[in-house]
Amino acid sequence: MSSENTAAPQSPKAEAKGALDRYFKISERGSTIAAEFRGGLATFFAMSYIVVLNPLIIGLGKDASGNALGVPQVAAMTALVAGVMTILMGVVAKQPFAMAAGLGVNALLATTIASTPGLTWPAIMGLVVWAGVLMTILVLTGFRTAVFNAVPESLKVAIVVGIGFFIAFIGLVNAGIIRRMPDAAGTTVPVSFGVSGHLLGWPTLVFLFGLFLTIALFIRNVKGAILYGVLASTALSIILEKVVPSGSSVKSPTGWSLNVPVWDSNTSKLPNFSLFGSADLFGAFGTLGGMAAVLLIFTILISAFFDAMGTSVGLATEAGTIKDGQIENVDKVLLVDALGSVAGGGTSSSASQIFVESATGIGAGARTGFANIVTGALFLVAIFLSPLVTVVPFEAVAPAMVFVGFLMIRQAVNIDWNDWGLGIPAFMTIIFMPLSYSIADGIGAGFISYVFIRLVQGRGKDVHWLMYVVSAVFLIFFANGLITGWMH
Repeated sequence: MSSENTAAPQSPKAEAKGALDRYFKISERGSTIAAEFRGGLATFFAMSYIVVLNPLIIGLGKDASGNALGVPQVAAMTALVAGVMTILMGVVAKQPFAMAAGLGVNALLATTIASTPGLTWPAIMGLVVWAGVLMTILVLTGFRTAVFNAVPESLKVAIVVGIGFFIAFIGLVNAGIIRRMPDAAGTTVPVSFGVSGHLLGWPTLVFLFGLFLTIALFIRNVKGAILYGVLASTALSIILEKVVPSGSSVKSPTGWSLNVPVWDSNTSKLPNFSLFGSADLFGAFGTLGGMAAVLLIFTILISAFFDAMGTSVGLATEAGTIKDGQIENVDKVLLVDALGSVAGGGTSSSASQIFVESATGIGAGARTGFANIVTGALFLVAIFLSPLVTVVPFEAVAPAMVFVGFLMIRQAVNIDWNDWGLGIPAFMTIIFMPLSYSIADGIGAGFISYVFIRLVQGRGKDVHWLMYVVSAVFLIFFANGLITGWMH
């Protein structure tokens, strides 16, 4: 496990200092109130962009009837659900795993499911609620935890390493260091370094400043190195935008990605809660029929189910909250995550999931659910105070994500690379996560290849029966397009 600023084990456990300390196990996990506070702040800054980005994906996307949910409405619901579910995760599961609308599910809803003929947004969000209800049942029956326990240790480690690569890749893409090549470029290369192979613009300077400052502070054992890197980079970005404006990347390739760091004097606004409770639980069944509606629920369920499992393994490993191969309070972690889909669908903000960016807060010192109280409270404040989520640019947070990726990737030494039945599936898991931009897809690739290789080796009896079940489910999931085409 990684401690806040060194590769050494965590400090010895201190005696609990009051009810708050005992409840969250702050001293027991080698942490302090100050470290939890720093970690909570770092997590909020790392994932606050979702309050801006989710409304642009879900709020602007039109359903089959041409109707949109609306940006202000989705923004209010996104911040509300993120705040409530993050606090609930902290209080109930006592883990530093923040929650918000998952980017995988919201993209699936906006780009694929919303185009289904006859479906409206209320009906679509009803499907998300049903997916959450089914996940809740799977948790309460112990199935979801059993699947977690059936995964070989090397594959669990590979999930951690894959998430490390994934979060670092997200940071590099968000900062514009790695960019998608335009289709008109006349090349088969999918991504490029900077702008046409060159690092240009003031936002890039902010990223480089933040990355090297974070590295320097970490090496010098400065407590809160990651958070200080984010804050210093944000301050620099505000100054640069004031002196030498770069604008948005929408207008210029050297502009800021998503958030332009300008402090708006209009700091407060009344939220729009009109989407609360607007989901239609039976609309999709009436429009599409039972089989087609169940297939869509299954698609949403698989994406959210395994994304959370993989993310929680990675975060718990970094936080040091795995004992005897088990995440502490894993049943409660998975239960709150499942309820997040119910809450997200019920508020039309998309399924709320454990956020991989929580690793940024863990890297800054968070070890307990108390950090979630800080993160969640800031999300609730962000419902009314827009600068909290609009002033911090991606370029200021990305260095922390890249560095946390390094902390997680170090676990690769614990994979048994000499066993082909573990090494190859581990590689498939690690490589698929960042390149498919999906934790669930990476897990699926690893599980299927693990079962296949063990069968080829004549060691099928070594595979837990649940791994066969889950691998079969992933095969159906990956073949969903073929199945849908055949049905039509």
